[in-house]
Amino acid sequence: MRYTYIVEKAADGSFSAYVPDLPGCTTCGDSIDEVKVNMKEAIALYIDSLRDHGESVPPPSITADVVEAA
Repeated sequence: MRYTYIVEKAADGSFSAYVPDLPGCTTCGDSIDEVKVNMKEAIALYIDSLRDHGESVPPPSITADVVEAA
């Protein structure tokens, strides 16, 4: 499954990210590359936890794109 995640830059220059389809699934890092690695692990752990507790795994429902604006 491919989940969309949102990355935000903090005032101190670090980054945080969350998955809208997986409430509470968050991570952070010093770079976007670090956040990407951490997010992959966070999603896997989140899904494992849902399964361990007999809960259903929500399917991805959000897609995103980027546009350049003047």
